[in-house]
Amino acid sequence: MPTGPELPSPHATLYRLALGSIGIGVLVLGLKFLAWRLTGSVALYSDALESIINVATAIAAFVAVRVSAMPADDNHPYGHTKAEYLSAVIEGVLIILAALAILRESWQGFIAPRPIDAPALGLAISGAATLVNLAWGTLLIRRGRRLRSPALAADGHHLMTDVWTSVGVIAGVAVVALTGWMRLDAVIAALVALNILWAGWKIMHDSVAGLMDTSLPPEEVARIEAIIAATRGPTNDIHELRTRHAGRLTFIDFSLRVPGTMSVDDSHAVCDDLEEALRREFPESSITIHVEPRGHSH
Repeated sequence: MPTGPELPSPHATLYRLALGSIGIGVLVLGLKFLAWRLTGSVALYSDALESIINVATAIAAFVAVRVSAMPADDNHPYGHTKAEYLSAVIEGVLIILAALAILRESWQGFIAPRPIDAPALGLAISGAATLVNLAWGTLLIRRGRRLRSPALAADGHHLMTDVWTSVGVIAGVAVVALTGWMRLDAVIAALVALNILWAGWKIMHDSVAGLMDTSLPPEEVARIEAIIAATRGPTNDIHELRTRHAGRLTFIDFSLRVPGTMSVDDSHAVCDDLEEALRREFPESSITIHVEPRGHSH
């Protein structure tokens, strides 16, 4: 497995971001648990419990990025990029488990409500943790999309979910402190759990789609077809275009029909032109072109 300095770009960037997510996760976890310990709020407990999942999934994303950076080998001729989808699936499962644990605590809190201690200090600490998550989650989403890293993008979306639920929790706990309606604390925790369940389902759905080799979105397929149409020779045509994503890597393969009289050198030059044009739009791609004589059919 390559070490940090040997990782090629963009793998080195992904490595640093994944490592940074672990540190940010531990920091936010500490702040949110401090807020919960000071207040005893079930809603703040639910917010803190989700942060444990943030740390676990950041570690999973870190491992996935390291594995996906490994070059292709005899056992994995197409590389290791799908490891990132496995990480995202694990993240989704952990999120769902956290949500179920929160639902359990919220039910107990609803049956036996208790007053909130030191609400102002607890909410201030939770607010600081939320701002840290907001900044880091935004960064992960932008970089994850740019570098085509499902693991980092999923981690960023999870953090943004955490941000919005934290905002709701902070507002709700403030209302509880002002009104004295203690059962509202447990209701807020239950709402947080349901929101987390939805986020976990979405992450798992998107990751399973990647593992099942789902085709690229229609707009990206249309871009590929337009590039091929603008690049190929006037007597050529293509068929059986197939596409898929595996982490950051885009797989594109199709059959190219050429005149039967075209030489191997000329047909190879046409393929080179097509590959160059496609890689300008899809830099991290694996392109396979099958050349066959015009009029040939399977």
